[in-house]
Amino acid sequence: MKQNLLDGKALSTRMRAAMRDEVAALSRRHGRAPGLAVILVGDDPASQIYVRNKANGCRDLGIHSISHPLPSDTSQQHLLGLIGELNQDPKVDGILVQLPVPEQIDAEAIIEAIDPGKDVDGFHPYNVGRLTSRIPALRPCTPYGCMKLIAQTGVDLHGKEAVIVGASNIVGRPMAMELLLAGATVTITHRFTEDLAAHVARADLVVAAAGKPGLVKGEWIKPGAIVIDVGINRLPDGSLAGDVEFATASKRAGWITPVPGGVGPMTITMLLANTITAFRNRIGETD
Repeated sequence: MKQNLLDGKALSTRMRAAMRDEVAALSRRHGRAPGLAVILVGDDPASQIYVRNKANGCRDLGIHSISHPLPSDTSQQHLLGLIGELNQDPKVDGILVQLPVPEQIDAEAIIEAIDPGKDVDGFHPYNVGRLTSRIPALRPCTPYGCMKLIAQTGVDLHGKEAVIVGASNIVGRPMAMELLLAGATVTITHRFTEDLAAHVARADLVVAAAGKPGLVKGEWIKPGAIVIDVGINRLPDGSLAGDVEFATASKRAGWITPVPGGVGPMTITMLLANTITAFRNRIGETD
């Protein structure tokens, strides 16, 4: 089977070029750029990298990025107070709290405190519920990015068998809703699933998002299938690996995402897209 890489970095670059022009036009018409407030609690190295990449993306597109670094001992009450202020700030269109948060903070309470119209991560129950009800508003970024990558294949998903490996609130569950919207027949597998290999083997589309390197064996992949590997795992030697055994899977798949360079760039791009959408919604310009 000929290997066809789904290059998230290249797609992200193309999308951001169009978004850059869009932000410039919006800024001219309305006298300000879309504004994104990013809150980072603590000094987790991985989170610092993610926040820096998001800030760089904002700068590249002309989005106004407002950083709120907070110490690791920040109380939940203080964080809720800051979110309340940002909810009321007319120059803030999107609010992002970088996860994970320290253990003294209830992440679900924080997510629910964000104005759903400013929830550019798409994690608020309102936005997840809209997606489930087939009337999406601000969509969870990683699944949204996966759908953009899948669209590059040109494959019509109506009636296709889609198997998701991993049932997290961030990827697995909203991914299932996205695929249902696209007409696929969807199975979500998780840690209690029996015979994972059999589920994967019948899939026309596999989305691996379990956070376990090499969990999905290459020989399980159905010839010609689309493989979206959301996993990004740091190996003992410092290299990065996905949840799918890439070397073998890439010989069987019709389309496959690399790690890194596949889903990762698209997640941040869809966050920026959601920020633009939130700005448009707030100013009443939805076309």
